[in-house]
Amino acid sequence: MTPAAPHSAPLPPDWASGVPLSDAPSGRIRALIGRGAAQQGARRGSAGGASAIEQAKALTSEKPAPQSVPVSKPRKVCEVALNTGPDSSSGLTTSGFRTAKYLTHEWRQSNSDLYNKAFPGCERGECNRAESKELSAHAAAATQRAQQSSTAALGQRLPDIHFWKSELQRQVEDLDAETGLLAAQKLRLERALDATSVPYAIATDNLQCRERRQPPDLINDEVEQELLKEAELIRNIQELLKRTLSQAANQMRLNRDHKEICEMDWSDKVETYNIDDKCERYCNENTNIQFHPSSVKYEESASTPETWAKFTHDNIYRAEREKMASINLRALIDSILHDVSEDLRRQCAAVNEAFVRCCEELDDAKHNLEHHLKNLLKEIGDQEANIAALKKVIKDKEAPMKVAQTRLYDRSFRPNVELCRDEAQFRLISEVEELTETIESLKQKLLESEQSLKNLEDTWVDLEKEIAVKRNSIFIDRQKCMAHRVHYPVVVKLAGY
Repeated sequence: MTPAAPHSAPLPPDWASGVPLSDAPSGRIRALIGRGAAQQGARRGSAGGASAIEQAKALTSEKPAPQSVPVSKPRKVCEVALNTGPDSSSGLTTSGFRTAKYLTHEWRQSNSDLYNKAFPGCERGECNRAESKELSAHAAAATQRAQQSSTAALGQRLPDIHFWKSELQRQVEDLDAETGLLAAQKLRLERALDATSVPYAIATDNLQCRERRQPPDLINDEVEQELLKEAELIRNIQELLKRTLSQAANQMRLNRDHKEICEMDWSDKVETYNIDDKCERYCNENTNIQFHPSSVKYEESASTPETWAKFTHDNIYRAEREKMASINLRALIDSILHDVSEDLRRQCAAVNEAFVRCCEELDDAKHNLEHHLKNLLKEIGDQEANIAALKKVIKDKEAPMKVAQTRLYDRSFRPNVELCRDEAQFRLISEVEELTETIESLKQKLLESEQSLKNLEDTWVDLEKEIAVKRNSIFIDRQKCMAHRVHYPVVVKLAGY
């Protein structure tokens, strides 16, 4: 037989009215069960605990009286949740409906507790009124001190803001002026770069013109080397000027960026100065003050006085650094333009001197060739006279040869023994041989003279060609190149002015 549960706390009206637990809200049931368990724990130490247990046992030992249930309605069985906690009334399953009421001594104890609560409440009220009056006086004094301290702090803040604002304004003005000076230097660089196009065109034109020289004057002489050096120098100078232009443009951009940063910081300082100045003049009698509860907080992104001062100091430091970089760049541009103009004019002078020396050498070579040509023409005339004389001498030897050969021919018809090889025969043969040898020698000499004349004529043609080549080279160097070089820019223009 299941033991009866001890006397539990009074149950809620739902239980007493017979409403099934399964139909009641689960949260309400848990709250009521917890309340009953707590009250039961409070009563366990009392003397009436034993009698309640005995009554519960007697109730559970008796058989329940039969209840009349209408036939038309089926009986509803309700299941009660187990309460087996340390403060449970029975720790066993309870089925069906339960009803309970407060005991008499509990009712009296409740009234006594309410009486006892009333007297301390009055005493605490009197103490609270006294403390409130004291707190009000203290709050008024503290509020006045806090407001005066805040006003003094705002007044001390204004000179710091004004100092940094003035420094930022000075940096903005300095950067603006420095950017203007750097822009003027950049304009000089652009003019100098444009001016180098004329020397480069002159150098390349001279090189192209000298390519039209004829051999053997088509050589890599001193002028050619100086012109190549000049063209290479101009290309290097143009690259240097372009790099310097890019550097100047980048520095101007940095100047403007830091000027904009300082202007933004300066604008923030001006706005902050106006706000703090207005805040310093606020007082309790002002009509434009109102509640702003949402502003009473520390912003996560708010700066500290150290970071605030460091931010502006860093901006000024970077602006000063860029200003010094711009000043150094302007000095570098001055030095570059001065050196560039001097180098170009120096190289131009070297090329001109090389042209002068080359033209002098060509003039000397042409004069020597003309002198040799004059002697050659004289020699050709003498050789032609010599050839004519040799031909006449050879022709003059034909008659003696005919006489000697005719004599020998006629003597070959002597009859019989008369065909004798006498002294006259030997002498005639010897004469013919001597004449033949003489004529052969003269003919050989004539051939040599004619060959010499031919060689002299070939040399004459070569000299004429060479003189024409020299004249062409002199024309190119003097009339084309040197005449073109008179348009070389002056130093001032090369310096960008």
